[in-house]
Amino acid sequence: MTSVGSPVGHLQHTHLPYRGDTAAGISGSNTATSGKLWLPIWAGEIINAYDEYNMFEPLVKTRTIPSGTTIEFPITGTVDLNPSWDAGEELVGGADSTATTFQVRLDKRPMAAHFEIDNVDLMLTQWEFRSELARQAAMTLSNTRDKQLYSYLTRAAMTSQTTIDKNNVRGDMSLDTALYGGVADASDYLPAWGSSGATAEHRATGALSALEAVEKYIVFLQENNVPYDRLYMAISPQCFMDIRALGVARQASDLNTGGRQAYFGGNTDGGQATGLGDGYRNGYGQIHDSLEYMGCTIIKTNHGSDQLRDHYGTDGTDGSGGNIGEVKYNLDWSLGQGGDDTTALTHGIRAVMWTPEAIAGIRLQGLKVDTVDDVRRNTTFSVASMMSGTGVLKPECAAIIHTRNSSAEAWDTRAEFATGAHMAADGYVDSTGTGV
Repeated sequence: MTSVGSPVGHLQHTHLPYRGDTAAGISGSNTATSGKLWLPIWAGEIINAYDEYNMFEPLVKTRTIPSGTTIEFPITGTVDLNPSWDAGEELVGGADSTATTFQVRLDKRPMAAHFEIDNVDLMLTQWEFRSELARQAAMTLSNTRDKQLYSYLTRAAMTSQTTIDKNNVRGDMSLDTALYGGVADASDYLPAWGSSGATAEHRATGALSALEAVEKYIVFLQENNVPYDRLYMAISPQCFMDIRALGVARQASDLNTGGRQAYFGGNTDGGQATGLGDGYRNGYGQIHDSLEYMGCTIIKTNHGSDQLRDHYGTDGTDGSGGNIGEVKYNLDWSLGQGGDDTTALTHGIRAVMWTPEAIAGIRLQGLKVDTVDDVRRNTTFSVASMMSGTGVLKPECAAIIHTRNSSAEAWDTRAEFATGAHMAADGYVDSTGTGV
């Protein structure tokens, strides 16, 4: 392409209006601001790529606010019952009739992906060059946002009920029972699940233990009358493959009786058929592929606890990791056991289960792209940035699968897990302006 149609005729890509006057280009008449003709196109490419690569935002409550820094969510009072209303007995309208709210705030500073180039004409005219930069910029932002949302899903699973509902108006939900972890003799093999150096038998046992935790959490939601439409579990690609391959023969002795029934092989015939998954012609090789188990969608991510491990502290480096945002995002997902990891054992949080109501993600007017010529460096500098924030809505709508001994007194409450993960204060603010 050597020229572009515009309101003033065909312009060569080296023509000054093409480089410096937005009014001469397809972005519309904007005589008050001088900018790049390609900026609106370039910004759109980044936004589209961001939406393509982001995984967790569509799976949680997400809101975009046009202005301001906070969004409020209500906490209602409760309805009381008198099963036998006697004459002259006064009804008081419930034990707690006060309706309050708490606020989810934007993070203090935006996140930004940035780069500079020394040949802006290459950016203008070469789609392959521009699309690759747009892909990298969008993926960098998307990956970071996914890590932040995953962090808050695990935070929700380690949040006590009274952190959000200080007066406990909804009644006790026994959230400490929604912690699904190891046993004293380690016979569940959860540390072996998804660990490449572990034996196939131990990985399979760990995968089955994780599926049992899904069943237990579904029962917990029912027993606490928590309605939900969608339920998810996020795990590493290796953990995903261990579930996908349940029942696959690994040695000759597995074939002595004609082979085993593949658990997620899509089989519908035979006495042991599950109907789960698909035939093994399908490798489920894309990161967005998923499995279904008892209504729970199992997804894989490269931004979960198995990859993040021990990020915590003000800059995320008090552990061995790096900064993924404000201090509230930087947790120790190894739960203090990172030093015990081997190729055959992975400790700490292994998976998180949630419904979309668990957390809220907010954004201020979506993604912003800025570009400027740097005369001193003879380059063009570009920044893609976004203001976002995250908050816990319903801690009962999230639960973790972990390797700590659940029967040990030091690891049987959510508060203890929050301490073990170095979970910093979130910064909730209720309707009175008091920090929570």
